Amino acid sequence: MIILVLLFSAIFAQNLTSHDPERAGSLDDNEIAPMWQSTGSSKFILGTDHLGRDVLARIIYGTRISLLVGVVVLVLSGAMGTIIGIMSGYFGGNVDEALMRLVDITLAVPFILVALVVAVILGNSLNIVVVLLVMFFWTGFARQIRAETLQLKTTDYVAFARSSGASNVRIMYKHILPGVFSTFLVIATLTVGTVILTESILTFLGVGVPGPTPTWGAMISDGRNYLTTGWWMAFFPGIAILLTVLAFNFLGDWLRDELDPKLRQLTQ
Repeated sequence: MIILVLLFSAIFAQNLTSHDPERAGSLDDNEIAPMWQSTGSSKFILGTDHLGRDVLARIIYGTRISLLVGVVVLVLSGAMGTIIGIMSGYFGGNVDEALMRLVDITLAVPFILVALVVAVILGNSLNIVVVLLVMFFWTGFARQIRAETLQLKTTDYVAFARSSGASNVRIMYKHILPGVFSTFLVIATLTVGTVILTESILTFLGVGVPGPTPTWGAMISDGRNYLTTGWWMAFFPGIAILLTVLAFNFLGDWLRDELDPKLRQLTQ
C-alpha cells in the first residue's frame, strides 16, 4: 500500500496539491506549524519551511525524484551487475578472477569521499548522482548472480545446449539469464530502499540534487537548522524515507520467500 501511494503521488503530484514546491511563499507563511497545532493553519497541513514553502507539497513532489533515482539506478546497475555476474560465473578462470577483483576494488573505494570529490569538480546534478550510484551498486548484483550462474552452468539442460552446438552467448541469454531473473528481482527490491536512502544522504551532504528541486534529503538538510523552532521541516521527510525503505525491504523479503522453493517448503 505504501508503494502504491508513492507511485500515485509521483504520477499525479500536480493534482494532489495546489502549492508550488519550489517557489518561496510570503514572509507571513514562514515556519507555520502543522495544522493540528495551535499556531498551525488548515491551508498547510504539514506546515511550511523557513521560506514559506508547503512541506506536504515538497514531500509529494520529492517522491518523483526518489523513485526516479531508485528505478533508473536499479535498472542500470542491475543490468551491469547481471551481465558481469553471468560472464564471471559462466567462463570462470581468468575471466572470473579479473571480474571479481574489479568487484573487490569497487567495494574498497569510499563512496562518500568519491561523491564529495566529484561534486567539487563537476558540481551537483541529478545525472551525476545517478552515475555515482550506478558505479557503486552493481557489485551486489554481480556477486549474487555469479553464485547462481556457477550452479546453473552445471545443470543438464545447459550441458545439452552446449552439446547441441549452442554458442556461449546463446546459452547465457537463453538458459542462464531466465534462471537468475528471480534472484535479480529480489536483489532489486531489497536494494531500492538503500538507493533512495543513499540519494537522500548525498543530498543532505550537499552533493546531490541541487535546489530548489524538492528532495527528501534536501528538506532534512534545510530543516536541521530549525529543529528547535520548526521540527516538522525535517521530521516529515524523514518519516517518508523511513516508510519507503521499510516498504521496499518488506517487498523484497516477501519476494525472496515466494520465489525460493526451499523457503516456500519450509513455510508450508
